[in-house]
Formats: sequence, C-alpha cells, structure tokens
Amino acid sequence: MKVLVTGAAGQVGSEVVAALTDHPTQPEVLGVTHADLDLADREQVEQIVATFAPHAIVNPGALTNVDGCESDPDRAFSVNALGPRFLALAGSRIGAHVVHVSTDYVFDGTAGRPYHEWDDTNPISHYGRSKLGGEIEVARHASSWAIARTAWVFGNRGKDFVQLALDAAAGADYGFVDDQTGSPSYAPDIAAVLVHLALQRVSGLFHAVNEGVCTRYQMAADVLELRGLDPSLLKIVSTADLGRPAARPEFSAMSNLALAAAGIPRLRHYRDALAEYLAQPGGGAG
Repeated sequence: MKVLVTGAAGQVGSEVVAALTDHPTQPEVLGVTHADLDLADREQVEQIVATFAPHAIVNPGALTNVDGCESDPDRAFSVNALGPRFLALAGSRIGAHVVHVSTDYVFDGTAGRPYHEWDDTNPISHYGRSKLGGEIEVARHASSWAIARTAWVFGNRGKDFVQLALDAAAGADYGFVDDQTGSPSYAPDIAAVLVHLALQRVSGLFHAVNEGVCTRYQMAADVLELRGLDPSLLKIVSTADLGRPAARPEFSAMSNLALAAAGIPRLRHYRDALAEYLAQPGGGAG
C-alpha cells in the first residue's frame, strides 16, 4: 500500500503522515509540502502522482488563510478547487482512492443547529466557495473518493488557537468572539479518520469533527480552565469588532452523522482532546 499525503507540514497533514508511518500495515508514505508541490500546478501534480503511483491520496493541502482568500480569490480557487481537480484526475488514471479534506465554511451558518452531511451548502466567503469547488471537483473527477469536512483545527504545528488563548492569559492583547459557534477538532483525531478512509477505501461525504459545540470564547475559556488558569483573563469581542475582510458563518458546528451511519466511531469530545493536548510536554506551546 502506497499513500501520498499533501500538506505534510500542516497540522492535519503532519498527523496523517505520523499515523500512517505508525500504522500496523506499514504503508509506504510520501508526504509532500507546498515546497514540494504547488497544488495549482497541474504538471507538478501529475508528475508526482504518476511517479509515486499511490493506491490512496490524502489531501489536507489547501490555502487556509480565510482573509487572504478573500483578497486573492484567483489564488484561492487555483489551489482549493483546481488543485483537487488535478489530484482527482491524476489519481483516477491509476485507480487511486482520493480522500479530500474540506471545511465547515461551505455552510452559511444560518441553520441554528449542527449541520449534517445532507444539508445544503451555501458558502459566504471566497475561502468557503473555493473549498466547495474542491469538493465538487473531487466528486466529479475521482474514480474513487471520500470527502471529510473538518473545522477549528488545533494541534502541534504552528501558532494554533490553544496557544492564542494561553498568550491572552499571559497578557497578549487578543479578543475572542462569542458570536461564532463551531466544532473544535484535534488534528490527531482527524488524522485517524482520514487514515481509515484511505486504507479501507471508504467512499462518501463525511464530517470529521470532535464531539461538542462551543463559541470561540468558550473554547479559549476551556483551554484556560484545563490549564488551571482564570477564564476571566480573556476579553470578549464581537465578530464585527474584528472587522475582518471575509465573512464567517455564525453557527457552523457539524455533526458526525455519516460516520456513525457507516459504523466508524465518532470522535471524542473536544474537551477530552484539549486535555490530552495540554497534558503533553509543550502542549499548547506551538
């Protein structure tokens, strides 16, 4: 078994590579970063897929800067929509199973309840539109595919939300919105689902988020509480106060209905994942 993983330097991609490397079946893994592969470059994509000839392709790679996508939609669609098209077409030529990672931002946030996989999409930003484009391209062009939507990812790569909360408790001037509700998701838990979908060649559309729903502020408060710090150290702001270029869905929490229906275990509660993360040496240190 050979598995190609894009975005291998990112939070989710790095955990997918680690999970595959430690998997009992010992698949051969090729993890590529943006430095190795520009998803918007069709020739690069085709060359890497043809040369490595993977049985499965896991694609967490994406342009994820939401406001950056708003200011440069051409680049957003080139990476997030055309990139998955190129992977799907290249993979279909060799019969590879494509597992594509998408986002809660394909929804407009007006449902007032967690979204399931059969809900209509209606993105309100160029980031969300480009990611929905990627979903459409994979479903249209891959001969075998799964799409896994996730959200509010935290993990050991980069300056994640957990570190922002800890920095705020230490005096950094950050505010946390209490009018955006979603599903926090732990990168290793997401990776475990993606690996299962890839190695078992499971097909279909899934949500892959940790159980539990909260606002951004509540998640930051949970981080401080689990660290034995005072949540009152945090400053509450509104989304409007931040004045960001891209619109955010107010309520984009998702349910893992399709995972359960397919007999795949739901992810644990996000607070349990947060507790494990913070208990690690350097947990929350970026």
